[in-house]
Amino acid sequence: MLNQKILIVDDDANICELLRLYLEKDGYEAEVVTDGLKAVEVFNSSSPDLVLLDIMLPGMDGWQVCREIRKTSQTPIIMLTAKGETFDKVLGLELGADDYITKPFVTKEVVARIKAVLRRTAPQTSHNDDIKEVSFDKLSINLTTYELIVNGEIIPTPPKELELIYHLASNPNRVYTRDQLLDEVWGFECYVDSRTVDVHIKRLREKLEGVSDKWEIETVWRKGYKFKTK
Repeated sequence: MLNQKILIVDDDANICELLRLYLEKDGYEAEVVTDGLKAVEVFNSSSPDLVLLDIMLPGMDGWQVCREIRKTSQTPIIMLTAKGETFDKVLGLELGADDYITKPFVTKEVVARIKAVLRRTAPQTSHNDDIKEVSFDKLSINLTTYELIVNGEIIPTPPKELELIYHLASNPNRVYTRDQLLDEVWGFECYVDSRTVDVHIKRLREKLEGVSDKWEIETVWRKGYKFKTK
């Protein structure tokens, strides 16, 4: 979809200008911010469709910016970082980022990642007779409205977490390897590794802990995960 707005947050003016030019060439609107405090302010006022977020920023680092955004919004976030260590990648995912890109990067790849994330997180349309919903004791997962309902209350959940729990719960007691989940939930455009599955499972367990004794997300040693019903 053209005219979607991308917020670029990076203190390197050259990187910002390059990304802005490429994104506008592809039909996106691009807004540039060079410090973390301003990024939160602009995000709240302009409501972008996606945020490209560097980690090392003046005023407020990218980790904290991500935390602030996730307090009120599930807008897709792609982290930009010069650090490639697993810890940094996992931390970004645990804070709610949807993807990460390590510098130096190829600008065309960044644009491709943006398109992939926006496709993954776009609301799904469906006919009334094709509602995608599974329900268990005190739990409802609706992939038509993208809602996770626990004890009758809607729990804010990032799209990829919801797609993951829906996929598992739609096939109760079936064991999925991490690679299967990456292929079937993230798809062929996935740029992340199997550790991503573990991070998303961890966040889902935090949301669902103690809700019911009739089902659980179970780790199957040396295999993967399953949605176990009793």
